[in-house]
Amino acid sequence: MNLYSRKSRYLVAVDCIIFGYDILEKEVKLLLIKRNFEPAKGEWSLAGGFVQDKESLDEAAFRILRNLTGLEIIFMKQSYSYGDTNRDPGARVISIAYFALIPIMDINQELTIQNGAHWTSITQLPDLIFDHSAMVRKALSDLQMQIKIKPVGFNLLPDKFTLVQLQELYEAIYQRKVDKRNFRKKILSMAILEKLDEKEKETSKKGAYYYRFNKKQYEKLTQKGFYFNLDVN
Repeated sequence: MNLYSRKSRYLVAVDCIIFGYDILEKEVKLLLIKRNFEPAKGEWSLAGGFVQDKESLDEAAFRILRNLTGLEIIFMKQSYSYGDTNRDPGARVISIAYFALIPIMDINQELTIQNGAHWTSITQLPDLIFDHSAMVRKALSDLQMQIKIKPVGFNLLPDKFTLVQLQELYEAIYQRKVDKRNFRKKILSMAILEKLDEKEKETSKKGAYYYRFNKKQYEKLTQKGFYFNLDVN
């Protein structure tokens, strides 16, 4: 028996704001696709799709991300819900936005090409369909807040990185310069980075030591009341 048969029906979709970090160009980028169906066919869009009958919102978002990037393990966080009655000219569609963090070098390049996906700098984004630009602004604001209080930024970096590369990532997300001395002092004082016996020598003769985020150490410290704080000027 369908108790809600007389109620109005709406479509439910998920849209994914997929952030990647280009460690060579020192830029945060967004994975966009050219929409291949109406309405707004041929225009730039976030990756998204409708929630299927037997999947949850999270499952739908993971399916879309997996099909587009080939990655099984992705940092993903629900951002916001968008339900304006006229947001999609095709029908009444309620969309749940998610943002994901991905090291660009890790994705399956063939899949992205097959899906017509393209990485674009967040400082040079084209016009996006419907309310997708608002979704990106909200997700970027969420990310800028999250990296201050949680070590989520490491999801955008390769397994090993230098302190310079870590600072450049934060500057790319904040979209401003940060003080080198204060940044290093804060991140090293947390004791959550593991210094490796290996140097990066491509960008300097002397070379800079590589570090690795020690997730187990971080989790151990949080159980003791540790508070991550990397809000630097």
